[in-house]
Parts: sequence; structure tokens; C-alpha cells
Amino acid sequence: MSAEEGLSSAISDWFIFNSWWLLLPFVMLLVVAAFIVAFVLLLYMISPLISPKPLKLNGAHVVVTGGSSGIGKCIAMECYRQGAFITLVARDESKLVQAKKEVEKCAINDKQVVLCISVDVSKDYSQVESVIKQAQEKLGPVDMLVNCAGTSVSAKFEEVEVDRFRSMMEVNYLGSVYPTRAVITTMKERRMGRIMFVSSQAGQIGLFGYTAYSPSKFALRGLAESLQMEMKPYNIYVTVAYPPDTDTPGFAEENKSKPLETKMISETSGICQPEQVAKVIVKDAVQGNFSSSVGPDGYMLSALTCGMSPVTSITEGLQQIVTMGLFRTIALFYLGSFDSIVRRCMIQREQSKVTDKSE
Repeated sequence: MSAEEGLSSAISDWFIFNSWWLLLPFVMLLVVAAFIVAFVLLLYMISPLISPKPLKLNGAHVVVTGGSSGIGKCIAMECYRQGAFITLVARDESKLVQAKKEVEKCAINDKQVVLCISVDVSKDYSQVESVIKQAQEKLGPVDMLVNCAGTSVSAKFEEVEVDRFRSMMEVNYLGSVYPTRAVITTMKERRMGRIMFVSSQAGQIGLFGYTAYSPSKFALRGLAESLQMEMKPYNIYVTVAYPPDTDTPGFAEENKSKPLETKMISETSGICQPEQVAKVIVKDAVQGNFSSSVGPDGYMLSALTCGMSPVTSITEGLQQIVTMGLFRTIALFYLGSFDSIVRRCMIQREQSKVTDKSE
């Protein structure tokens, strides 16, 4: 072999050897990608095995507090469309009668029944326990409880009457504790059940004007997480719903006194129809999902605020892990815009005061 041929062969061998090193990162990338795909597929295969068995609403007894209007009434209607027996609980008897007529129009068979009970679920536990017992005697054990009774107030912290802070906690928090306490023993005995707490997006993020309302809705999250840990061994699953602004009579009433800052912040997100919200909530409750949200904003908030909350599937946890960083980045822009709104409104007020004094 000539010297030139030897040199050429050596150069060729050198390129072949080093080309493998050049290709190694791509090979590693392909291996990692294949591993991730296989891992995700495995999670999707395993997930149904560890997820709770869906609750069948056909023939089930569903109790809905705050069921005379708004989201509560729409939840009752959605459950009735799926064959459930409904107990509507609210304070206003006339609204209950009207709601009953609307729910009954959604019947899918002539065996279904709508029972109405007028009681304030936030005042006297013994009374709440008594009416729940009556409902179970008439329609059977409660399979699903929907805690939707609630009220809201929107005003600056110093403008909210001190008594309103107490009443918010009574209605929005204790108004969910009492009915839940009244049904939980029977659910544990039967080793089945669903408990739904209707919170709010204001129960995930504190906003201007909601210093009385937000804490009462945040409290439901703590209750739900603690209760779920206690009830999971008994096949009882808890769901917390975080609906956005929804076109209900309560929302219309709230808007009458809502500060400008709160209105402007609310306008950054759309308004939902109660029928749409009800369908999502019922679906999540039936599936046993811990968190129920509506729309892209709701999904992002739920992922951002998941913290130590339970998950009902491995894939749900994986999605939260993957999206957390991106959603936090987006959230910082939202928070910046909210602060900007509050600052602009404050400057406008101060300018208006100066103008008024000069005149």
C-alpha cells in the first residue's frame, strides 16, 4: 500500500470514528423521546385503573343546595336529564316552586321526582340534618351532594360592613359544612358517594374587591382537601368547582355595587352561561375529579394552584408538572395587568378629587 493510500485510509477511518460522536447527541435525543412517549403511553394505560369508577346518575339521589336559581338550578336540571332524583334546597319557597317546574321539564322517565325543601343551610345544623333525613326517607340515600348555596359581596375592604365578613363565612363556608356533615355518615356506611363544593375562580386567586368573598371560597378548598383524604378509603370522592363569572341573578346583583377596578379585571375574562358551567361540573363530579374548571383560563388557574391537592389520574399530575412553568409565566403578565388597572383607577380618582377642589 502506498503512502497516499494509507493516508487516505487513515483519514477515512478518522471521519467514520468521529461521525459517531457527532451523531451521538441525536441518538440520545431519539432514545429520550422514545422513552418519554413510552412513559406517557404507559401512564394513559394505567390511569383508568387507578381512577374512581364513574357514578351513574340514572336512579341516583342528588341533593342540590342553592338549587332555586343560577348554577345550582342548572346542575339540578343537568342531573335530571341523566335520570337522577333531585332534592332542591334553598331559602325562598316561591323560587323553589318555580325551579321545580323547570327541572321537571327535563325528565327522561315518569319515575323521576323533584323534592323541594325550604331551609337556610348556614344557620342551624340540627335543622339541616333533619331536612336531609326527610329527603333520604323519601328518595333514598344521597348519592351526590352539590353544595351550591352561596352569596357574594364586592367592595373595597374598608367599605365592607364588618358583619358581612361573618355572614360570608356562614353562608359560603358553613352553608357547605352543614349539609356535608348531614350526609357523610350514610355515604361512609354505603362505601360510595360524591361531594361537590362550588367555589369560584375568586377562590383560587384573591382579587380587588373580594376581601370578604374570596376567603370564604378559599376555605372550601381546605375543607375539600382534608375531607378527600378522610373519605377516599370509603370510595367517596370530593370535587371543588371553580366557575368563572357566570350569567346568573346573583352575578347581576353583585354588579350593582362592584368597584370599577373589579369590573375591569373581570372583563379580562369572558362571562359563561350557567348551563355550560353546570355540564362541566356534573361531568367532573360524576368522574370523581377533585378539581373542576371551565375554559382555558380556568384550566390554567387550576394547574397553577394545584399545590398539594389530590389527583384522580397519573396523567392529570403529569400535565400539571409539564405546564406549571409556562402557566406561571403567563400568570405574571396577568398580575401585572391587574396591578396596572388598580394603579390607573387610583390616579384617575386622585385627579378627579383635585379637579373638584379647584372648581
